[in-house]
Parts: sequence; structure tokens; C-alpha cells
Amino acid sequence: MQHLLSIESLSSADLREILTLAGEMKATRGRHAEHPLRHQCWALLFSKSSTRTRVSFEVGIRELGGDVLFLSANDIQLGRGEPIQDTARVLGRMCHGAVIRTFAQSEVDDFARHSGIPTINALTDEEHPCQILADLFTIQERLGSFAGKVVTFIGDGACNVPLSWIWAAAKLDFTLRIAAPEQFQPAPAFLHKVRASSNARVEVTNDVEKAATGADVLYTDVWVSMGKEDEAAYRLAQLGRYQIDSALVAKAKPGALVMHCLPAYRGKEITEEVLEAHAATIFEQAENRLHAQKAVLSLVARRGSSH
Repeated sequence: MQHLLSIESLSSADLREILTLAGEMKATRGRHAEHPLRHQCWALLFSKSSTRTRVSFEVGIRELGGDVLFLSANDIQLGRGEPIQDTARVLGRMCHGAVIRTFAQSEVDDFARHSGIPTINALTDEEHPCQILADLFTIQERLGSFAGKVVTFIGDGACNVPLSWIWAAAKLDFTLRIAAPEQFQPAPAFLHKVRASSNARVEVTNDVEKAATGADVLYTDVWVSMGKEDEAAYRLAQLGRYQIDSALVAKAKPGALVMHCLPAYRGKEITEEVLEAHAATIFEQAENRLHAQKAVLSLVARRGSSH
């Protein structure tokens, strides 16, 4: 695995290897026997704001022995229109790896192709692979395994998080349900592409109660993603009944996990009561970004291009 560009690009074996190593990283934090990023400097290129992603990557790189250079789009010429391939060629000669959080998936793909250094997708409009890796790790920790489980995503089913969940379902042994209004469901062409290439068990419905019934995991995300602020009023009106509240949790399996990739807007996609009742899971899910990403960093540093 030279890069982490998407869940789509990972094999089932890759996913399982990352999750196994994430467990080792968590268990040995503060006393790692190896520091695979020693004498390396990694660039964080962020065109979108972040709390969990930035902190987890900066801490993770340092804990693996590396140094980190944070660059927002406004700090470098990329923000003034320099092509991504030129930025990639420059950083590829000075840095040992890059973590990119941006809008277009093509920017991450182009950077990886032109830079010659390990490249990690820290979020695009199409995928959020690091988040899903942490989520899978959390489910594995809490439930023992994700095999045979039912994960129900509620809300905007066409944004990057559920799309990455769909690719995960195509590669691992669990069922994914997506409950969303029709205009916020994954595109039929996308679902056809996934199903044509896998045995993915993905169910899409506008019936939120049906989707929640018997689920092992209830999962939600913000209704207004970054870049969609102009649609806020429309989205809030259309997604208003796709909220995780106590009544919906009662329809899931006893002991079901409630998960949220944060930041959370209490009273919208999830109630204050439910978030606080499941805070231990939700904030461990956030912590697990660190451990899953350290696993990814370690693997791509060892197998990626030498510098």
C-alpha cells in the first residue's frame, strides 16, 4: 500500500491489515518499538478546516518519529491557482509524505501521481477513508467484529462518509443500510458500479424506522457538509425527520452503538440526550482516528517510495 487514496482502492486484506495494526498502535501507545517516520518530514495540505483530522495526524506523525509541516491553501501558492501537479512536484522533492484534505478527489489522485511520495486522503467530497477506518476499528473493539453486523447510516446518504461506507461494505462482511430522502440517496449509477464489482449488501430506503430496526450500529453525520452552506435551509427542512433520537435508538438492537463522526449539531442530526448517552462510544471513535491513521502512516512509510 503506497498510498491511502480511498476505501475503494483498498483490498479486503489491506483493510484488515490496517485494523489489526491500529489495535497494536493503540495498545502500545507511548512505547512503540519502532518509529517508521524517524528522520522524515510530512506535509499536511488542508483546504478545509479541521479539528480531529489535523490533531490526530500531527500527533500521530510525531509519535511515529516524524516532523510535520502544516500548510493551509492560503499559506502556499496552491491557494493562488498553482496547479496541484506543480505543488506535488515541489513537495515531492522536499517532503517524505503528504496528507491532503480538500474538495476534489482528483486533487489527491493527481498529487500522488506527480509527487512520488506516499499520499493520504484526509477527506475529499467523494470519500473520507480515514474516518471509516476509525469507525470500523471502533465497531471491532466494541462489538468484537463487524462480520454479520448491520450498520445503519441516517441522514445525507450521498455525502463522502456514506459513500466510503458503501465501499467498505463491498469489501467486508457486514450489511449497510442507508436511510435518506430520495434526493439525498446515493446515485443509482454509483450503487450499480459497486454492486457490479462486489457482493455488497447495501440497502437504501427513505424509511428511517425500518432502517433502524434491529441494527447493530446507528450512525449519523452533519446535514450541512463543508461547501454546502448555501443549501443549509433546504437541507435542514428535508432532513428534519432523519434524526437519531431515543425512539429511534429503541428500534435498534439492545446495546446497539450510536456513532457520529463529529462535529455534532445537537438537536439536528442527533439529540442532546442520545449524544450524551453514547458519548463514550462517540469520543472513543474520535480518539481512534489517531490509532487508525498511525497504522496507515506506518504502512505507507514502509512500503511507499523511498526518498
